[in-house]
Amino acid sequence: MPVTTTNRPLETVPEVARIAGAEERSVTIDGVTWRYWYAGTGPPLLLIHGFMGYSFSWRFNVEALARHFSVYAMDLPGCGFSQRTEDAECTLAGDAERMLRFMDQLGLGQAEVLGSSRGGGLCIVLGAVLARRQVLHRMRRLVLVSPINPWSSNGRQLTRMFATRIGGEFVLRVLPNLHIVLTRYFKRLYGDPKCIAPGSIDGYEAGLRVVGSFEHLLRIVRSWHSDLALIEQSLPAISEVPTLLLWGSRDKAVFPSSIHQLQTRLKNSALVLMRGIGHLPYEEVPEEFNRVVCDFLLHDSPKVPLTAGAGSPTTARGPAVFMS
Repeated sequence: MPVTTTNRPLETVPEVARIAGAEERSVTIDGVTWRYWYAGTGPPLLLIHGFMGYSFSWRFNVEALARHFSVYAMDLPGCGFSQRTEDAECTLAGDAERMLRFMDQLGLGQAEVLGSSRGGGLCIVLGAVLARRQVLHRMRRLVLVSPINPWSSNGRQLTRMFATRIGGEFVLRVLPNLHIVLTRYFKRLYGDPKCIAPGSIDGYEAGLRVVGSFEHLLRIVRSWHSDLALIEQSLPAISEVPTLLLWGSRDKAVFPSSIHQLQTRLKNSALVLMRGIGHLPYEEVPEEFNRVVCDFLLHDSPKVPLTAGAGSPTTARGPAVFMS
């Protein structure tokens, strides 16, 4: 897949965007340099960020997950502090092919795969790519954190607006200069904005300040609706992969009402609904998130559809409700 890279040198990762307990690394694939953070030993675990995010999203998770896994938290090309490209399109299909080459380049024969939001959609498409090549076994287990999907109506009108010429001008000329807009956007992703840790907004802004970031986001938006269709088409290929669906009950970005449609198509899946939590449970309640993810990934692959013991939460926030 040919890509055109920019001639700008990679920027230094600022202190606010660094991940404690992890080693900063880079790899060049098809002429594009990826930044990623590595920590731990054990089976490989890929962490794939969502729209407007980058490896910074996992700053509260890498160290805990690295006690059991070799963790790879990458900045996808065009995001965070990875190299910017000038591709005409930024689709899930293209990103899935790049993720496969990332695995190949690092010699990852198999991996646990965890993706959030658009990153969750990317995981689904990656699974379909592996299935077509008859190597689906390379995806050992899958964790989907509120993945984008065609059954959640939220964002459709906004992405259509941004895909227009006027909307594109807003993204490129206005949005980068509006700290208050970005702050409001990220606050909406929490069930309780009071839980936003100090430095969070600054960290996300650092990744977006890299030249070319908003051009990349605009290209993603322009393929958003075709990507949603591709997600639906890809689901049958991964229906038997052991999958955990992890959602916040107050998610305003990808509606929890879309869960049922995903569960009916993912035959070997379980759901953990985190009460009172928003779109970013790995940031809002990281300790609980890490516990739930490890509890799922450290089990042997089930031979029958996943089931989980029912839990009775004692508070309105945090504890997970398991649903088979």
